[in-house]
Amino acid sequence: MLAWKSGEVTANGLRLRYYRTGVNGRPIVLAHGITDSGLCWPRLAAALADEFQVITYDARGHGRSEAPSGPYTRDDQADDLAELVKALGLKQPFILGHSMGADTTANAVARHPGLAAAIILEDPPWRDEPPSEARSLDHYQERLRFYRSMTRPELIAYGKQRNPNWDDAEFEPWADAKFAVSPAMIECLQWAPSPWRTICPKITCPTLLVTAEAGDRADNLGGIVTEAVAAQALALMPNAQLARISGAGHNIRREAFDDFLAAVRAFLRCV
Repeated sequence: MLAWKSGEVTANGLRLRYYRTGVNGRPIVLAHGITDSGLCWPRLAAALADEFQVITYDARGHGRSEAPSGPYTRDDQADDLAELVKALGLKQPFILGHSMGADTTANAVARHPGLAAAIILEDPPWRDEPPSEARSLDHYQERLRFYRSMTRPELIAYGKQRNPNWDDAEFEPWADAKFAVSPAMIECLQWAPSPWRTICPKITCPTLLVTAEAGDRADNLGGIVTEAVAAQALALMPNAQLARISGAGHNIRREAFDDFLAAVRAFLRCV
């Protein structure tokens, strides 16, 4: 089992829980998706720990970080990440984010030039025709209620039935995160659809956009970023490249781990 050391910092006026593992090498910060936590990276953190100092954290309202009554905006979360990097004394780390965490990462480096040496964006919520904000919030509220209607063993069993191609190491932290996320985070989320076309031109550091095959979006298994959106995003970012992973949906690292890791390692060794 991966050994984590944890601590807390005050970042952007908020108490954030962070976790460390790995060697005393180049730091890489991992930013999780909505309703996940900083411990939802068991396989990837273990794979990177022999080469990097791996730092993860619980976003506001998630895990063991502070859960204010509000706000939960895109800019607040981006500033949380930037201030976390500063509070930990990290000098231009690599940053890798998934979904909400990918959008947070992109916005953080856009708002704070020089924050990161390079970033990796795992299927950010970048859409051509996004759902309405109200429908998105209803979806997350309903999903969280559904998860919490189960016991922990029931939720783990549900996750395994729903995601048969995930490694067993993923399910316990995934389930635990669902019970740890604050309902206030969902109720007070103020995320309008991502203004990625405005954010992308401001991202000047080397960037790897990792996307997946389209799938059944109704149950959130399909990838979000389409080929058309990826092409537009790459054209807007001055220093970006694309890794499109087959056999995966939205949780690319969980569904096609070997290919995802290979793409990440190849990118990081060239920047």
